[in-house]
Amino acid sequence: MLMKKTTSLLSIIFVLLFFQFESQGQTILTLEKAMEIAVVNSPSIQSTILNLQRTTETLNAQRAGLKSKFALSLNPMDYSNSRKFDNRTSSWFTNEVINSSGTFRVDQPILATDGKISLVNTFGWQSNTSDASGASIINKAFSNSLYLSLSQPLFTYNRTKVALKTLELNNENAQLSYSMQKLSLEKQVSQLFYNVYMAQMSLTIREDENENTQKSYEIIKNKVEAGLAAKEQLFQAEVNLETAKSSKASARVALESAKDQFKQYIGMDIFEDISVITDVVVAPIEIDGKKALEHGLASRMELRQRQISIETSQFDMIAIMAQNEFRGDLALSIGVAGDDPTLSKIYDKPTQSPHYGITFTVPIFDWGQRAAQIRAQNAVINTQKLNFTNQDIQIKVDIRQVIRNLSNLKDQISIALSNQKNSQLTYDINLERFKNGDLTSMDLNLFQVQLSNNKMAYAQALINYKLELLNLKIQSLFDFTTNEPVVPDQYLKAKDKK
Repeated sequence: MLMKKTTSLLSIIFVLLFFQFESQGQTILTLEKAMEIAVVNSPSIQSTILNLQRTTETLNAQRAGLKSKFALSLNPMDYSNSRKFDNRTSSWFTNEVINSSGTFRVDQPILATDGKISLVNTFGWQSNTSDASGASIINKAFSNSLYLSLSQPLFTYNRTKVALKTLELNNENAQLSYSMQKLSLEKQVSQLFYNVYMAQMSLTIREDENENTQKSYEIIKNKVEAGLAAKEQLFQAEVNLETAKSSKASARVALESAKDQFKQYIGMDIFEDISVITDVVVAPIEIDGKKALEHGLASRMELRQRQISIETSQFDMIAIMAQNEFRGDLALSIGVAGDDPTLSKIYDKPTQSPHYGITFTVPIFDWGQRAAQIRAQNAVINTQKLNFTNQDIQIKVDIRQVIRNLSNLKDQISIALSNQKNSQLTYDINLERFKNGDLTSMDLNLFQVQLSNNKMAYAQALINYKLELLNLKIQSLFDFTTNEPVVPDQYLKAKDKK
C-alpha cells in the first residue's frame, strides 16, 4: 500500500516538473527518447555502423566478382614503320604496318572449382607493306579470332571459396558487433540518464533541506530575540544555514556536470538545456536462474564471435598449408581464326587453333618453413578455442552474479524504503520538539541530513535494481520484465544468411 502511495506521489511530482521545465524552455528527455537520439548520434555506434557498412560492401563486391565480367578493348589506330633484317634471305627490308582492332571478352569465374572460363573475340583490319630490294609487297586484310579458354588449378584448395567465406564471417562479426554495441549503448545511456536523474533529485532534496533550514533559522532567531533561547543556538543555526546553501550550490554544479557527460555520450549539443523525467519505482520480479543461464548460453553473440575467430583461424591454416605445396595448373583453349581482304569471306578458310597445357609445381625442400608456420597457426587455433571456453564460463559467472545481485537489491529496496519512512517520522517529531524548544538546531540538522540521505538511498536502491535488471537482459538476452527474448535484428539477419 505504501509502495502504491509512493508511486502516485512520484508520478505527480514528475508531471509538475515536466510542466515547470517545459515552461522554462528546457528539452525534456525520457530514457526512450534519449536512446533514440543515441542510436542516431552516438560516436561509438556511428563507428560500429561504418565498420558494418565497410564489411557489407566488401562482401557485395566479392559476390559481384563471381558474376560474368564483360570487357571491350579498342585500338582504333596503330601505325609503325621500321627497318628490319630478314635472317632467311640475309637482307634488310622496310616494313610499314597500319592496323585497327578491338577485343571483346567475357570472363566467368567458377566458384565450385576455383577455375575461370573465358570467351574472347578479336576483330581487326591490317595493312602491311614490306619493301625489300626495290620490290613492294602489300597485304590488306580483315581478321577475326574467336576462342574459348579454361584455366583450372589442380591439387590445391579453392581460394575463391575461402576468400568469400572469410568475408562472410567478417560481415557477420561486424553485424554481431553492431548488435552488441546497441545493447552496450542501452546500458551506458541508462546509467548516465539515471546519473542525471539522481543529480536532479539531489538538487531538489538540497533545496528542500535549505528551505527547512531557513525556517529553522527564522524560528531560533525569533526565540533568541525574545530571550527564549541561548544566543549560541543562533550561531549554530547560521552555520547550518550556510552549510545547506553550500550543499545546494554543490548539487547544482554536480547536476550540470552530469548533464554534460550525458549529452556528450548520446551526441547532443552540450549547450542545449535539458532535463530528464522517469518513474524509478519498480516492482521486484522473480527471476528463473536456470532459464537465464540456458538462454544466455544459447543466444550470447560473444560465443558466436569466438566461433568466427576459430573458423577464420582455420581458413588461415589452409592458406599456410598451401605454401610450398604440390599443385598443378590446367590451361585449355579451343578457337577458330580467319582472315581475308573481303570481310564477308573472312571465314571461308578458317584455321583451327586448339591449345592444351598442364604444369606442375613440385616443392623439394623449404628448410622447415612450412612446418614451423603450421605449428604457429595451430597455437593460434588452440588459443581461439581456449577463448571460446573461457567466454562460455564467463557468461555463466556473470549471469549467476547478476541474479545474486538482484536478490540482494530486492532486500536493499525494502530496507531503504523502511529507513526513509522512519526518518521522515523521526524528523517530523523532532521538528515539533524544536518548535517547542526541547531540541537544539544542531540536533534538528542531524535529523534533516538523515532524512535527505535516506531519500537519496531509496531512490538509488530503485535505480540500482532497474540497472541490474537491464544488465540481466544484456547478459541473458532475455527480458524478464516482459518475459520475452531479446534477439537483435542484425543477429537474426546473420543467422538467416547462414
